[in-house]
Amino acid sequence: MVVIAFYANWHATTPAPHYNIDMHIPTHDRALVWFRRDLRDFDHAALYHALVSANAVYAAFVFDTDILNALDDPFDRRVEFILESVTELKQSLQKAGGDLIVLHGRATEEIPALATRLDVQTVHANRDYEPAAIRRDEKVAQFLSDRGVTLHLYKDQVIFEQEEVMTQGGKPYGVFTPYRNAWLKKLDAFTLEPYPVERHASRLKRPAFACPMPTLETLGFTRTNLTEMHLPTGMSGGAHLFADFASRLDRYQDARDYPAVKGPSYLSVHLRFGTVSIRGLARSAWQRGGRGAETWLSELIWRDFYFQVLHHHPEVAAGHTFKPEFEHLAFPDDAGLFQAWCEGRTGYPLVDAGMRQLNQTGYMHNRLRMVTASFLVKDLLVDWRKGEAYFARKLIDFDLAANNGGWQWAASTGCDAQPWFRIFNPVTQSEKFDPQGKFIRKYVPELAACPDREIHSPWKIEPVRQRALGIVIGENYPAPVVDHAAQRIRALALYKNAGQ
Repeated sequence: MVVIAFYANWHATTPAPHYNIDMHIPTHDRALVWFRRDLRDFDHAALYHALVSANAVYAAFVFDTDILNALDDPFDRRVEFILESVTELKQSLQKAGGDLIVLHGRATEEIPALATRLDVQTVHANRDYEPAAIRRDEKVAQFLSDRGVTLHLYKDQVIFEQEEVMTQGGKPYGVFTPYRNAWLKKLDAFTLEPYPVERHASRLKRPAFACPMPTLETLGFTRTNLTEMHLPTGMSGGAHLFADFASRLDRYQDARDYPAVKGPSYLSVHLRFGTVSIRGLARSAWQRGGRGAETWLSELIWRDFYFQVLHHHPEVAAGHTFKPEFEHLAFPDDAGLFQAWCEGRTGYPLVDAGMRQLNQTGYMHNRLRMVTASFLVKDLLVDWRKGEAYFARKLIDFDLAANNGGWQWAASTGCDAQPWFRIFNPVTQSEKFDPQGKFIRKYVPELAACPDREIHSPWKIEPVRQRALGIVIGENYPAPVVDHAAQRIRALALYKNAGQ
């Protein structure tokens, strides 16, 4: 009975935000809100539903050791970003009369134990769609049920989820454009209305015990270069970045593909950890209109699209291809080539600049994510799963659904993917999207003296001129590790012979 009730709640569609919001009468004495990848106290589904259903509402966040112990880098920028954002959330809840109980341990144990200690009747959280998170929530639901406590889950990190956008035949979409059209047809102002958390914030309560914050060191991590990168954290950081992007939104369509230009929103990490509201962002784009806003809204729809792919095809998270005919592509998987790609020393300047940006900052421009991924798979002939795993370790905005979707798109193994016979040319991509070599010079400074016209393929410069420029290919910058034209032929044969 418990499991059935839990799954009924799991698959239920969350009610629209506004439905007689001032008519709610609390049905429980105490409730607990479990923050996860939603580190804000505004327009928050779980927080809102807890506040309107209980007289006293407590809040908690768990630094889950099941997740932290799997990280192999003590300088992981994500942990530092989360800690800073959790600190701001705690301070904001304290100003409203509540607090944030910050725990360090296994979430499957900490949340049920805390629910017992606080003597709550319900626990509220926003739904997470990753397979490991689903298994975690199932365990927590069972442990809570054993204590007479109910776990309620809500839609919050997407606009539409699970079975909400389906084909007329009731099937999930496998191609983006018809999905986007159906998504936009379903969208209305009602869907994008914010949850009015502030109207019921007086029900936030502080526990009777102390709630100290852990330090980065007690969590087992070390300070990174997050501060010098000037990446603002928390709710205030997300608001600051969005305000800046709003002034550039009309130019987004034209500026987004050029890594040396301030074109993107830079909000991906804030979307990942929920310090901004996806409803608020989508509402701003939808109401504003115009080419820039429409293009950016499509990017947000891609995000929903990859979440629904993960929901309907959870096997992709385990490394399986969306297209079964490409499940066993016979990649040569040269370890030396993979290492050169990881370190940004392939001899192809734009590829190397993108990889060095990732290694130095934890961020990579979206155009370069496509270029570097295509290069790894179709030039170096290395299994896309290795690149996916490397991005998962390095990206501060790593999100399983989008990362897997993006890599399978580049590898032509996913839904609505780049056709396998279309292969990015790393030189022409460089000439088109970094024509003056500004981005290359920033991350590959050994090529700084290279003229604009020649910086995209410096190995073609005559040796005498290389010496004069202080750029000696093979000495202070590597020669190309592969020949693009030859590797393109090999890649086409690899895909053409797949499954034979």
